[in-house]
Amino acid sequence: MSDEAPKIIVDDDWKTQAQAEKQKLTEQTKARQQAESGSGDATGASAAGASGPGGRQMPAASFETLISTMATQALFALGEIPDPQTGQRMAHLDLARHHLDMLGVIEEKTKDNLSKEESDMLATTLYELRNRYVQLTMSQRPTA
Repeated sequence: MSDEAPKIIVDDDWKTQAQAEKQKLTEQTKARQQAESGSGDATGASAAGASGPGGRQMPAASFETLISTMATQALFALGEIPDPQTGQRMAHLDLARHHLDMLGVIEEKTKDNLSKEESDMLATTLYELRNRYVQLTMSQRPTA
């Protein structure tokens, strides 16, 4: 055995390959960000940058947006949000129940496949909407 310190051999090929991969990932990230920021596609509009009614920007397609959309529909059906055309609040319990059931299906089918934040948001949303549904059904129940 020798008392010499071990020699470290540096292979420049792996460094070059790692730098090339890093550059490729950077370019892909930039391209994705440009697509999401509305630089457009072949039709002239990207999904995230598309304009909705009144020229407003459409929200990005995400799990949070899906849950928010479903929750808004449930709130509308519960009479929590007035009809934009009439200004009246109308409760449609069957429709509200349908939206709650749909959110329940999403919860069941995505179990153990969501981030903690997504799972918490869905659970909280369902809890609050179910409580509002129960309160509304109890208040509309005829007294004996």
